Amino acid sequence: MAWLQLRCDTDAASAEALTDALMEAGALSAGIEDADAGTPEETPQFGEPGMDIAAAWDHSRIAALFEADADAGAVLAACCAGLGLPTPAFTLETVEEQNWVQLTQSQFDPIRVSDKLWIVPSWHETPAPDAINLILDPGMAFGTGSHPTTRLCLEWLERYVTADCSLLDYGCGSGILAIAAARLGANPVTGVDIDPQAVDAAKANAERNGVSAHFADSRDPIDGQFDILIANILANPLKALAPALAAHVRPGGWLALSGILVEQEEELMAIYSPWFAMAVADRREGWVCLEGRRI
Repeated sequence: MAWLQLRCDTDAASAEALTDALMEAGALSAGIEDADAGTPEETPQFGEPGMDIAAAWDHSRIAALFEADADAGAVLAACCAGLGLPTPAFTLETVEEQNWVQLTQSQFDPIRVSDKLWIVPSWHETPAPDAINLILDPGMAFGTGSHPTTRLCLEWLERYVTADCSLLDYGCGSGILAIAAARLGANPVTGVDIDPQAVDAAKANAERNGVSAHFADSRDPIDGQFDILIANILANPLKALAPALAAHVRPGGWLALSGILVEQEEELMAIYSPWFAMAVADRREGWVCLEGRRI
């Protein structure tokens, strides 16, 4: 069985209404993507505190799936007419029947962080049996090790985690950083996130990796101070959270921050400087990891 996929570009103001109209007109599915994805103009959208999030991308791309014999172009034209919009240029592509699970899995290979640390999807053979292999599958919670900020944080943890140091992973997502820290010797390890699905995913991933870590909602009280606090989120929430995060690092302890663009590093270091001696730990692909020693 095959399907027909239609793609067209539109603006943020029209994207949602046109997607809804296509579904009502018989599309099997319809979604909105960033038309600038993979370019310097790509615009990530995260529901983080302090960010002004638009409903869609300024340059939005609609991808709609139809039955193979559908006149998708005519459906698009009718939907646009009904909304008072000009019919945009579009492309049509036949989508063949595939083993979608196998296809998805084939896109995720083991990730080498270092000779000592690998991230391995559960369906892959372990490439380095003598290394620390974190078993982690792609899911709804952010963090599979492929993003530069995650890699920067993992490399930082390798350098700074010592046996039985306490660690707080603030904004834990999939739990990858907390789990890596535990495998590197940190104990106790705590992870918090505002998203309940992330907390559930982190708990499941910790169990799969055989590590002891506590995961909870970041809105709940966090007890005590830690030897290390790591936060891989975004610049705006990191600005707002500075006093709270500083309060959870013991004197002489370490802070690592990422999810920060290189052009934001000076502002973030200045904000955290009342509590920490700040420095740039590393940079990669336009992102930076900052480190600070608690004063």
